[in-house]
Amino acid sequence: MTGKTPEADEVIASERLRLVSMSPAFIEALLRGHHSRAAEIMGVEVPPEWPGDLTHMLRLRFDQIRADPSEQQWLARAMVLREDGRTVVGNLGFHGKPDRRGMVEVGYTVRPQFRRQGFAEEAVRALFDWASRTHGIRRFRASVSPTDEPSLSLVRKLGFVQTGEQWDEIDGRELVFELERT
Repeated sequence: MTGKTPEADEVIASERLRLVSMSPAFIEALLRGHHSRAAEIMGVEVPPEWPGDLTHMLRLRFDQIRADPSEQQWLARAMVLREDGRTVVGNLGFHGKPDRRGMVEVGYTVRPQFRRQGFAEEAVRALFDWASRTHGIRRFRASVSPTDEPSLSLVRKLGFVQTGEQWDEIDGRELVFELERT
């Protein structure tokens, strides 16, 4: 599957990470259980537990990109250590293009052995900086389980304010947070 946009090829870099867009070919290989093919496509070591809990999200993102290739730049990215250029510590991305208010919703996951090292914060800040710099985005949203203390701590540290609650079919009750960057 082609249809990749030049923006989707842009790697977002932070001090310790490269945020690499997951292409449709990569996602498809991963969903089919072809880890070596997925690793070859992206040039990273694919975590053995992938897709695991990411299966539902990756299917959604794959369908979004198929329907509109320009969405790829907003969606799933692997957090890859710059140090070796191959180790995936997690993933993040927005749920889609900006909504009518110019807001995007972020989601992220850090692999257990890389947690509590600041990777989620670093990656989210870099992704937000990219969205602001390249697309003028100033409004961000995050939905967090009320029992996910590390994510609650992170959204508060980033300056998010709780604006409500929602029910997610998969994740259950979520607290909704918003952030407006100036």
